[in-house]
Amino acid sequence: MPVEVIGWVAPRVTSETIPPSGVPFDPDVIAHTARIHEDAGFDRALIGYFTSAPDGFLVGAHAAASTERLGLLLAHRPGFVAPTLAARKVATLDQLSGGRAAVHFISGGNDADQAKDGDYVDHAGRYRRTAEYIELLKETWTSDVPFSHDGEFYRVEKAYSEIRCVQEPRIPVYGGGGSQSAIDALAPNVDVFMLWGEPLKETAEFMQRVRDAAGVNPVTFSVSTRPILGETEDAAWERAYKILDQVKAVNGGRTRVPTNEASKRLLAVAAQEDVFDTCLFTKLAEASGAPGNSTALVGTPETVAKAMAAYYDLGATSLLIRGYDPVADAEDYGRELIPRLRELVAARDAEA
Repeated sequence: MPVEVIGWVAPRVTSETIPPSGVPFDPDVIAHTARIHEDAGFDRALIGYFTSAPDGFLVGAHAAASTERLGLLLAHRPGFVAPTLAARKVATLDQLSGGRAAVHFISGGNDADQAKDGDYVDHAGRYRRTAEYIELLKETWTSDVPFSHDGEFYRVEKAYSEIRCVQEPRIPVYGGGGSQSAIDALAPNVDVFMLWGEPLKETAEFMQRVRDAAGVNPVTFSVSTRPILGETEDAAWERAYKILDQVKAVNGGRTRVPTNEASKRLLAVAAQEDVFDTCLFTKLAEASGAPGNSTALVGTPETVAKAMAAYYDLGATSLLIRGYDPVADAEDYGRELIPRLRELVAARDAEA
């Protein structure tokens, strides 16, 4: 099937090499970044969730109003908005965007971060809550009659939504996490299970664990990486090590100790080798403490496109790519990387 390419839209330009500056919410940045991604040929853009960040629903609404085709992947953390209300909010965004919305569930891997918004449910409980939350969203989107629910975390009576998704029967549901709790909760319930870029061997093994837990749910996968391109292999690696120095300088030598399993997995990989497979660079994950997708694919556009296609071969029909210079890199991806990736995938599909 055609590969889905996902980018990143935020209310200000920042990354591990670009410290936050200026106002935290700039409508012009949202509109400009969204249009850059649309023009570059991205299918969808992720709108992240952070406890101190502006509201993602409104960021998504502005991105939708600024574009015509670009899909939106709204990161959403269960536990703070009632699931029936969240379902109506996301369905409204789907209507507003003409059927371009999707939702990505982040259950939360850090107790201290959850406490910032007043959530004290433990790690395993958060994933059980997410599974129940997704169940209620799907029923709210699709039930033709009022329904009731009495579960571990939620109880509703005669819930019903007049607003429905444009997409039939509902919008796509994404989710991710590196723990067994995440796999058990999400694999049977999401359409797309999102992974950070690990070596191919570890990725294949993790995908199989998800498939085993999914049962009859036909789950697909997304893999997130940070492409670093150059006109030559040497130029790309020179740039990668320059970015590594910048990450270290921004961090000021501080070492982040993660509590979530996905970050621990990336750091464990980085402790083994600097480079895996053809061009998966792990030192950037190590330098940043792996707070998010932080392993890079380094090389010429041809090299990186082939490395991305190798994840497609494993079953990743969505690929999320985000640059350290978010806007300029998105433009480069559109010129140099995405067309090559689509050619490789089309050739594979034709052979299949």
